[in-house]
Amino acid sequence: MTQPAPIDQVEQRLRELHPDARYELDFETPFQLLVATILAARCTDERVNRVTATLFPKYPDPQALADAELEELEQDVRPTGSYKTKAKAIQGAAREILARYGGEVPAKMDELCTLPGVARKTANVVLNMAFGIPSGIIVDSHVARVSQRMGLTKQSKGDRIEDDLMRALPKDDWTHFGPAMVLLGRYICKARAPECGACPMDDICPKREAK
Repeated sequence: MTQPAPIDQVEQRLRELHPDARYELDFETPFQLLVATILAARCTDERVNRVTATLFPKYPDPQALADAELEELEQDVRPTGSYKTKAKAIQGAAREILARYGGEVPAKMDELCTLPGVARKTANVVLNMAFGIPSGIIVDSHVARVSQRMGLTKQSKGDRIEDDLMRALPKDDWTHFGPAMVLLGRYICKARAPECGACPMDDICPKREAK
């Protein structure tokens, strides 16, 4: 098969496979999701969830995180890697949210992207998952890989992949498609040894560059 997978069929099957698809980071508030997503850079969700299980009770709101001792905060997030950079980013984001947004995470893409440690992918996670706003489509390494294999994009950069997917999908599908593709990529269409025989897309996927 050389034709790209029909994206409408992909989304239909994703809804059957993961009707309530969500990002696998644990959170109760938009601020917690923002922090967890910053910590998840180059780190597994499972490890982040172990860290935030103690981090969130210790720092329950932006004020507590803004007032934290930076060296102590660094040690609190150390298991997620790049801990000095991440601690500085989440504390900086907390302080910006307090200073500019009254302690509430802004629900706009342009405002979120001014916060330390926040780029478009992180903002999309927060807007899609915490606010239900179809600001765009979450594109992480899983979504990028699966989209390329299915022939849904020829792009390699996240923002360009997202542009291709947004043009092809109705806006109403954006908040579901990203998390569902993450789950497909994490558990079936893996980076190494994808389980094509177990994949609901097997008959429509061109399997480009799948090994």
